[in-house]
Amino acid sequence: MSLLKSLFGTKPSQPQPPAENAKKPVGGGPKKKTKRRQPKPAPEDFAPLGEDFKTLELPEKLNLAIRKLNFSACTPIQKEVLPHSLDGEDIIAQAQTGTGKTAAFLISIITYHLENPEIEPRPPGTPFALIIAPTRELVMQIASDAALLTEFSDIRVMAVVGGIDYEKQKTQLEKPVEVIVATPGRLLDFCRSGVIQLKQVEMLVIDEADRMLNMGFIPDVKAIVQRTPKKDKRQTQLYSATFSDDIRRLAQSWTLDPVRVEIAPEQVAVSSVEQMIYFTSENEKFTVLCNLISQQTQSKVIIFVNRRDGTRRLEEKLYRQGFKTGLLTGEVAQRKRIKTLDDFKSGAIQVLVATDVAGRGIHVDNISHVVNYNLPEDPEDYVHRIGRTG
Repeated sequence: MSLLKSLFGTKPSQPQPPAENAKKPVGGGPKKKTKRRQPKPAPEDFAPLGEDFKTLELPEKLNLAIRKLNFSACTPIQKEVLPHSLDGEDIIAQAQTGTGKTAAFLISIITYHLENPEIEPRPPGTPFALIIAPTRELVMQIASDAALLTEFSDIRVMAVVGGIDYEKQKTQLEKPVEVIVATPGRLLDFCRSGVIQLKQVEMLVIDEADRMLNMGFIPDVKAIVQRTPKKDKRQTQLYSATFSDDIRRLAQSWTLDPVRVEIAPEQVAVSSVEQMIYFTSENEKFTVLCNLISQQTQSKVIIFVNRRDGTRRLEEKLYRQGFKTGLLTGEVAQRKRIKTLDDFKSGAIQVLVATDVAGRGIHVDNISHVVNYNLPEDPEDYVHRIGRTG
């Protein structure tokens, strides 16, 4: 049977109710609190350190984490950024998700702290490094990456986001923390209440600045930056997929003599992603989608839809066809979103239906297919979407 015939030729069966004992996945409770991690010994069977990282002469504790993660070579953005950021220079970088930019700024933060240990512990809620990102998912992903890279050091990293109990986060912030990764709104709430103090921030990272602008967060970001030391007293790194005039002006006001790095979109994800288009009527669209997913029984699939209501309806229809589905939109509670992402990573969910905003920051291994059920209005969103795979 040809591919097109297999996609268009078989209509999905009529919706069937789930089996009597089957339950749709629901969000679980928060993970139990754990004690502060202690540095771990390095197994002898880690991959050898790649030449790119040897050249950078990073601290041994960081090299151990890089070896365990099997980072064999620097990505283009890392090759351009790290020699300058490790020297303390400010950075303005144009790069999309999937380029390795998160590791680039995390490596410079971790290196600085390991090479400049503090004599006395910082007061609670007073980080030396602050990373601001536009969405909860992206913040959680950055914090997760940071945990992997700090596995053999004793750097404490905390994610500060809305949608999670304020008092629980406040309790966690009563202990010293070196690195805070945060969304602007919740961070500013804690700053205004005096729980978080930014006067001793030495390294500031603003990730996905264009999204901050589009989502209306720039006033909050400005208020946050004003609470940090002046730009000649801190190192600032700003990353953005696009650079409008507004972003350029903000970058100029927040950085001092920055090094400018640009990774062209055509070098980001397109070369490693096979792209296909199916011409179909609106009535055939769902049939084609179901048949496409049915051919990928062992794969992870993300489907992007432009509107929340459309995302919800499509996820429900797919679930009724018997697919293991999950929903990721801004209206889903944070605890449920975390549980959904964990289930998607583990394979308990095969098909994730998401909006662009909620889909930002998704970094899941072995995603085989990204489906644009609706084409995005912004071409940059298309690049971000397909960057989930490849």
